[in-house]
Amino acid sequence: MKKLFLFAAVLMVSLFSINNAKAQVSLNINIGSQPVWGPTGYDHVEYYYFPDIDAYYYVPSGQYIYSNGGRWVWTNSLPAQFGNFDLYRAYKVVVNEPKPYLRNNIYVTKYSKFKNYNGRQAVIRDSRDTKYYVVKGHPNYNGNKTVVINNNRPIRTQKTVVKVERNSRPVQNNGRRDENRGGNNRPERGGEKGDRRH
Repeated sequence: MKKLFLFAAVLMVSLFSINNAKAQVSLNINIGSQPVWGPTGYDHVEYYYFPDIDAYYYVPSGQYIYSNGGRWVWTNSLPAQFGNFDLYRAYKVVVNEPKPYLRNNIYVTKYSKFKNYNGRQAVIRDSRDTKYYVVKGHPNYNGNKTVVINNNRPIRTQKTVVKVERNSRPVQNNGRRDENRGGNNRPERGGEKGDRRH
């Protein structure tokens, strides 16, 4: 009886751990929620911090957070005072901690060196990685919430075959049979020497 009870306890702990791990995985990937101007390379993002304008973007709600008169304001779009701010060119810091704007002085101090940053961050919109095709606004947006990770390898859809014949330049036939030669892909041969076919 003691062994059965111990076995049941171990089984329950194992099942709880498996379910907890599944929940952790689903919480840790939110690529499809990230904006197209977000930097590439992050499977999970809660906030972006913009050193240029000392503001934040909250990914789950798609809202900007900026200071106005000493209080933090949440809006769906940046106000007119940030009219010249370019989300695609600006440096963005990924922040995965709750309410970073409440510790804004730390972010200002730590990332002030990235104000007017002249380098370039790769953004999701310009990525060819298929895992970003789930981001609305991406040129290859597929409307799917499933993330496919392919390690940035190009997908080959067609095999190209190049045939080189004697005394000619290469002919590209993409693996199709040559209609003019009955499919044998060999040069025609004449009869006896000097015999020509017309």
